[in-house]
Amino acid sequence: MKGVSSAPGDYVHFKSQVPLHKIPIGTKQWRYYDYGPKTVPPLICIPGIAGTADVYYKQIMALSMKGYRVISVDIPRVWSYHEWIQAFEKFLDTIDVHHVHLYGTSLGGFLAQLFAHHRPRRVKSLVLSNTYLDTRSFAAAMPWAPFVSWSPSFLLKRYVLTGIRDGPHEPFIADSVDFAVSQVETLSKDDLASRLTLTVEAASVGSLPHSDSFITIMDTNDYCAIPQVLKDELAERYPEARRAYLKTGGDFPFLSRPDEVNLHLQLHLRRVGVEPRPEVVKSISKDGTDGTDSNSQSKKKTDEDKEDRSNNTHQGSGSSTSDQSPTFPESSGSSNDPPLPTDSINPVSMDNLLVMQLITGEVYKSCVVFTLCYCTLVLVHGGFISRQSV
Repeated sequence: MKGVSSAPGDYVHFKSQVPLHKIPIGTKQWRYYDYGPKTVPPLICIPGIAGTADVYYKQIMALSMKGYRVISVDIPRVWSYHEWIQAFEKFLDTIDVHHVHLYGTSLGGFLAQLFAHHRPRRVKSLVLSNTYLDTRSFAAAMPWAPFVSWSPSFLLKRYVLTGIRDGPHEPFIADSVDFAVSQVETLSKDDLASRLTLTVEAASVGSLPHSDSFITIMDTNDYCAIPQVLKDELAERYPEARRAYLKTGGDFPFLSRPDEVNLHLQLHLRRVGVEPRPEVVKSISKDGTDGTDSNSQSKKKTDEDKEDRSNNTHQGSGSSTSDQSPTFPESSGSSNDPPLPTDSINPVSMDNLLVMQLITGEVYKSCVVFTLCYCTLVLVHGGFISRQSV
């Protein structure tokens, strides 16, 4: 793997524009991004073991600018699936979101299905990518699972990273792997231990009350850490679900093939009735306000600029009405000071100005001569200068 010290340029831009939210809910610390018009039902992205909320930054940037609301979350530190369902529901209540569309990859896809099974009224649709239905195969491949919480951090990171295929890759896939590795390095020991515990805990997804038409399965056809037999079981469970296969993409198609993934996400959202609002999205604001607020602020500023230009035009042409007062630049004094009365200021002609300058010069010369004479008398009277020298 290449060095991961330098972040991609688009990720640096994303971090400079979209704020990261951190909120404690009960005993859980939630870390998430939330951007897009608040009037649009959100698409919530849930990562896998090796992911954080940051891995979906390409989806946040692209979809939010098209009028969709995207929320990307970190998996909090939970140690059972029952705890996950309760924690995620409290998170949705806290951010005042009642109905969601879930996009989960790997472990995130499994968590999304579990939440949809236990809280079906809150989940409107699912997008499942490189995920599975049960955890039996993972528990069998990890016999040291009971000791996960006592394992050192470097061992947990090494175990997670061995599940990521290491080269040779095409450039875009190699970059996605490097970025994912850099995100694993940011995870704490307890974060990794809790995610691995979820992976090996005995659990399976029951039947969902949702119609298969509200589910999209988006898998890569080259390779990923999830065995193909598990992906085939998922496809058999939802036979009428929409298929969105990517020819290549590896374990992280949302990073390596963002254009294709974003297109499939848009098609899914439109198919399940989510209408974007691109007309309210003009720019990504630094303070984290969504497109609606940014558009309102921009419109307000534009209206103020038009009003200022209108006032200046009326003042210059002299066609302003009696109740319109001219605008003066602010001075360094108090803002409560009354404006200067313009009626008392009369223009001074050039001739009067010249006469005033001449008079001022003569007075100045007289003052200088008087001052020199006075100083000379004082010095002579005091004996500092002899009368002969004078």
